Amino acid sequence: MAEIEEIDVAEHIDRQPVGSFQIKLLLACAAVLVLDGFDTQAIGYVAPALAREWSLSRAALGPVFSAGLFGLMIGALVFGPLADRVGRKRIIILSMLAFGVGTIATAFVNDVTTLLIIRLLTGLGLGGAMPNAVAMTSEFSPHRRRATMVMIMFCGFSIGAALGGLLAAALIPQYGWRSVFIVGGAAPLLLAPVLAWRLPESVRFLALSGRADARVAELLGRINPNAAAVTVGTRFVVHEPPLEGLPVLHLFRDGRTLPTLLLWVVFFMSLLDLYFLANWLPVVLNDLGASVSSAVLIGSTLQVGGVVGTVALGSVVDRFSFRALALVYFVAVFAVGAIGQLGHSAVLVAIVIFAAGFCIVGGQIAANALAANFYPTSMRATGVGWALGIGRVGSIIGPLIGGALMSAKWSTAALFAIAASAALCAALAALLLGRVVQLGGDSGANRTSSFDAETRRRGSYA
Repeated sequence: MAEIEEIDVAEHIDRQPVGSFQIKLLLACAAVLVLDGFDTQAIGYVAPALAREWSLSRAALGPVFSAGLFGLMIGALVFGPLADRVGRKRIIILSMLAFGVGTIATAFVNDVTTLLIIRLLTGLGLGGAMPNAVAMTSEFSPHRRRATMVMIMFCGFSIGAALGGLLAAALIPQYGWRSVFIVGGAAPLLLAPVLAWRLPESVRFLALSGRADARVAELLGRINPNAAAVTVGTRFVVHEPPLEGLPVLHLFRDGRTLPTLLLWVVFFMSLLDLYFLANWLPVVLNDLGASVSSAVLIGSTLQVGGVVGTVALGSVVDRFSFRALALVYFVAVFAVGAIGQLGHSAVLVAIVIFAAGFCIVGGQIAANALAANFYPTSMRATGVGWALGIGRVGSIIGPLIGGALMSAKWSTAALFAIAASAALCAALAALLLGRVVQLGGDSGANRTSSFDAETRRRGSYA
């Protein structure tokens, strides 16, 4: 009998250059996050106009912001583990359909209670798309470029959020705030069938299932058409121990407990800060005298800075891992604090908001990439999804804190001092996480998961 050749998919991908197929897949996942970012942030951009039309107080906007974020939290916690069972592609498509319908429905609400319910349900879809786009991109990327590729892909979220600000500034004066949600809901409904047709399933997920060797061979051939041909009967594997029971429990086994908890602290504080800024900046700037359109445009520089930060930080994070992340958050402390001191100067406040976005948004996207790098295939969507889910608790609390402090008549400087303290907590947790991971023998972004490292010690395939 002919000997069956066994190929480790992770090792094979690690040996290949980044090709056009991986770039196209990265762009497809980035498109998902463009729409995710647009629809997530749209409520913040329409908030001043919505509050004026419905005569809502600033404090009343806090629950409106948090309802969608609560849905995001539940979506990430549920759909991350589900994707580790049924596949990344199915959950991405389902999530897009869900948040597309929910966003269009938002355009037709006429009272706060209905708005809260619709934003909650829309958040379920938004929360399911993100961790699976991260996992998909990660699992098609060689480990030496994985953090960079995930971060570049995640620029889509910041681009979508910034685009939401630009479109809101143009649409609201002409067509009202409801038009923003009609545009934001139609786009994912149009893209979902295209992705259902063209987006592949994760090659590492297919290999781990052990039932799709022909499809895995096809995808590996598309990653590098010049690689040696695969013979008939080749068996594709991912050398990871099988996981039994709830995937979430495995986040706390084999030395992952402390790193997992520290990751959650980073995500919690980072997203608390990000959504505090994203939701309240247009409102605060409007209160300081800027027009609605100007406040939205200046506030959108947060996301523009995030795009620049993500592109600039990718290779640095690949090399220095959590140490780079800690430094970025330490810089964010000063940038965020400065917003409260310069709010009356449009030019200066735009500059420091850009810097805050560079650090906070760029840092959060780096944390997503590092989380995907830390966990193995069989729990990657679960690990990223739960980190994002715990972080969403922070994203819910952030807008509520902002609303409560504004209702209590806190000064602008004090508001942003509180936001700066959250960045400091994220920086300290990232610094400690870097130490823990290093002592545990894993270098974060410079290696793949501990299971991949163990595979390399066993030797590569013939």
